[in-house]
Amino acid sequence: MKILIVEDDPEMREFLRDGFEAESSTVDTADNGADGSYLARTNEYDVIILDYSLPKKNGGIICDEIRAAGKTTPIIFLSVMGEIYHKVNSLEKGADDYMTKPFSFKELRARVRAVARRPHKIESNMLCVGDLVLDGEKQTVLRGQTGIYLTRKEFNLLHFLMKNPGMVLSRSVIMERVWSAESDPFSNTIESHILNLRKKINVGRKKDLIRNVPGRGYSINE
Repeated sequence: MKILIVEDDPEMREFLRDGFEAESSTVDTADNGADGSYLARTNEYDVIILDYSLPKKNGGIICDEIRAAGKTTPIIFLSVMGEIYHKVNSLEKGADDYMTKPFSFKELRARVRAVARRPHKIESNMLCVGDLVLDGEKQTVLRGQTGIYLTRKEFNLLHFLMKNPGMVLSRSVIMERVWSAESDPFSNTIESHILNLRKKINVGRKKDLIRNVPGRGYSINE
C-alpha cells in the first residue's frame, strides 16, 4: 500500500511514517498544504492521511483540489479540530473519514485498510502465480513448500507484480507504485531488486517467473 501523509508536526509525521512503514507500506510525506496538494494530485496513492490545520493551504482546500483534479484516492482527515462543523465540512468536500487527535494507531490502521477497499472489490490476501504464493496478511512468500525471506521493498515489489499477473509493468509505473516520490528515478534500484527477487524465488533451480520485456518493463506469469 502507498500512503501520503500531510502533517506539519514533525514528531507526529515521523510517528505515522514509522508505523505504516513497519507494516510494509510505502510512505510519502509533506509538511505543508501546498506540497501535500501537489503530491496528491501528481502521484498515485492508495490512501491520503491529511491534517486540517496546515501551513500554506488548509486540509479543506487540499481536499477540494484533489477532488477537482479528478482523483478518487480515499482521504482520511486526522486533526485536533474535533468540532462537528469541520467533520461535516470535510466529509461534504469528499473526504472518506475523519479522526480526531489523540488517536489509536490501531484504529487508524483499521480505517486506512477499510477506506482503501471501498473503491475496489475486496481482494484476497493470497496471491498465486504458479507455485509461488504470497500472503499479504502474514507477509510471507512460499515457492512450493519452501519459505522465502524477502526484504520489505522486495516484498512490496513482488506483491505489485503478482497483483498484475501477465501485465507488462513499465519501469516508471513500478517506481511510482512501489518507491516513494523521493527516490531517484534514474538509479538502477529496480533492476537490482528484480535481480535479487529472481535469485530468491528461483531457489532450487525453479522456473523463472519474472520476465524482462526489453524496452517495456517487467512481467510475472506462469
